Amino acid sequence: MMQTEQAQPQQQQQQLVVQNSAGSLSFNSNLSKEDEEMSRSALSTFRAKEEEIERKKMEVREKVQAQLGRVEEETKRLATIREELEGLADPMRKEVSQVRKKIDSINKDLKPLGHTCQKKVTQLKDFYYILM
Repeated sequence: MMQTEQAQPQQQQQQLVVQNSAGSLSFNSNLSKEDEEMSRSALSTFRAKEEEIERKKMEVREKVQAQLGRVEEETKRLATIREELEGLADPMRKEVSQVRKKIDSINKDLKPLGHTCQKKVTQLKDFYYILM
């Protein structure tokens, strides 16, 4: 009786070792061949789906990296264009500011002349009224 008790656990351990080495873990050592085959099939299907998901994830990652590369290139290009536009606008700004300065200086010169002219006009009007 002792030998049969020892033989039974050894047999179960051997079945577990065989099942573990076949690639499927099973806690029930009394699985039938069909159950083992279904487990292996399910495991292989699961692994195939995992691999497909990983492959798709890599494809998406590559597409995103490509898009980011294009965005960086376009950003650099826009920065270059902006610098060129600023370079074109700066001479115009300088010219405009020079013209404004000239206008301001002429206005400063004309103000006293305008006041003088108005005084002369009022004097002439007064003189004209006196003559009349």
